[in-house]
Amino acid sequence: MDAVTPKSNSMPEQRKVNGLSINADLTEGPYFVDGHDTLPKLFAARCNELGERTAHREKDYGIWLSYSWNDFWQHAKLIGCGLMAMGLKRGEVVSILSEDNKEWIYTDVAVQCIGGIGSGIYTTDSAKQLTYLVNDSDSRFLFLENDEQLDKYLEVKDTMPGLTKAIVYDRDGLHDFSDDSVIFLDDLYALGRTFDKENPGRFEEEIDKSQPDDTAILVYTSGTTGMPKGAMISHGNMMYSLSSGAESAPTFATDEQICFLPLCHILERLFSGFGPIASKATLNFAESPETVFDNLQEVSPHTFVAVPRLWEKIYSRVAILVSDATPMQKWAFSKAVAAGRKRAEYEAEGKPVPAGTALAFKFWDRLVLRNLRRMLGMDRIRRGGTGAAPISPELLSWFQAIGVPVLEGYGMTESSGVISINTLSANKVGSVGLPVNGAEVRISPEGEIQYRAANVFQGYWNKPEKTAETITEDGWLKTGDVGFVDNEGYVKITGRLKDIIITAGGKNITPAEIENRLKFSPYVSDAVIIGDKRKYLTCLIMIDQENVEKFAQDRRIPFSNYKSLCAASEVQQLIREVIDDVNKDFARVEQIKDFRLIDILLTAEDDELTPTMKLKRSFVEQKHAGLIAEMYSA
Repeated sequence: MDAVTPKSNSMPEQRKVNGLSINADLTEGPYFVDGHDTLPKLFAARCNELGERTAHREKDYGIWLSYSWNDFWQHAKLIGCGLMAMGLKRGEVVSILSEDNKEWIYTDVAVQCIGGIGSGIYTTDSAKQLTYLVNDSDSRFLFLENDEQLDKYLEVKDTMPGLTKAIVYDRDGLHDFSDDSVIFLDDLYALGRTFDKENPGRFEEEIDKSQPDDTAILVYTSGTTGMPKGAMISHGNMMYSLSSGAESAPTFATDEQICFLPLCHILERLFSGFGPIASKATLNFAESPETVFDNLQEVSPHTFVAVPRLWEKIYSRVAILVSDATPMQKWAFSKAVAAGRKRAEYEAEGKPVPAGTALAFKFWDRLVLRNLRRMLGMDRIRRGGTGAAPISPELLSWFQAIGVPVLEGYGMTESSGVISINTLSANKVGSVGLPVNGAEVRISPEGEIQYRAANVFQGYWNKPEKTAETITEDGWLKTGDVGFVDNEGYVKITGRLKDIIITAGGKNITPAEIENRLKFSPYVSDAVIIGDKRKYLTCLIMIDQENVEKFAQDRRIPFSNYKSLCAASEVQQLIREVIDDVNKDFARVEQIKDFRLIDILLTAEDDELTPTMKLKRSFVEQKHAGLIAEMYSA
């Protein structure tokens, strides 16, 4: 850590941490990163400083193309000027309906630079959901990725009277299209050039007007407990999250990152949207969520954040490869993982690794694990991150064993993405880490985790009554999660307050730990424990299609589709064995007595899943009430 910068009248005392200048005391705002207290001001400084250095990479017809910080500035400025030309005022909302791409981030930053508020919409949302989100946020403009999203807008455009114009990024397939309510991005750029010529310096003036208390973005909750609510997150909220992240999860100017989670989600918005502006890292856009494994191999990032489902999928892919290996290869792999586990155990306990253990790991790492990491695209990874949903501790330990440190963190939309983080120097598997610097965590009498820090959101857009339900009278954020803080200060989550199961016998059970143990099996994609007000626990299970299909093919088990695969007696027995194995580690009252397989493939378009692939427990229980009834009919 470098010398402290002298305190000025407007800026709290600063210090250097991992290459960035941040507040010396993170309990004291306003929050500055390299001398700037809002993202627009920091963005302008970065573009001026970095110029032709690469900011973004994106694939076009299979070729990675690079785009500089100058490109970032010029395109954001044209979008901002174009929106001002069409009448956008400070404090008004602009919505973005697109897959991840550089234009998404250009637009989001441009809107903030001119005092607007950016709001993302998931591409999996229906036309009806689009109408709700545009109208609820009172959006003035709507950016659309392509003809597919344009069709969605045209279906309901008459139900969105407050919308001034829709702007389409991609003209492909739309060259002959014409509609008075729609323009293309090129048209917006042309408006921006004219506005900039007639109003020189106006864009920069608007950046200078930005203040920490201004609302920067709206992030709509996933809607697991009713209609989505727009969480208002200020520039000050984001600058605190970026400052605390610089300490707990640093990213450096030399780092390569991959963006593949929806930018609507606070995790990706913080990590890929705003983080690289602070750290100066290079951001690579995955072609799609389906190609992320190929893109990982091509980019080999230094830091990578994903939801648990992706880490589970990587583990499943390796399990398939190992099952196809020769007996000698299987033996070598098991020995390599065992050596990695032994080394990781010493590191987890903070003990020095004995020379023999270190030497054994070095041997097996060179022979097996290094090649595995290269094959996964993780040969350069310094820090992997996981969040947004619970993850199995066994899975984290497995990644640690193969030399990929995956660190669990905790945050929510209403905390601007971060509450606590495990770090490379302070990592306790099974916890979600220590609270970030400047933050406080307490446990309510009901066992709920509550949080207080400078990144607690401003409230829900036009819903003061919902805000009041989420913030305690003395100013703490109610997370809705049940857990505790251990004697070393690590936060541990045991489940969701609303998910607690109270059996007919009065036993309180938090299902998350049991579900995570089930999901560690390469044959289980997801699980929902049932048992509230019932005599015993049962479970609905989604199998991992790829691994279970291979299991069936290797054993010549006949099946014609996903439904028949789930119905095969051998597959039913396979999952029964997984459940029996997990049951051994739980008390009798916590053991699963029966199960059913959900025999339809679920996607983010289905009611049961959120766009970030979290199961909506209430929807699952409603839709599959028949299966549940079967398990309790005996």
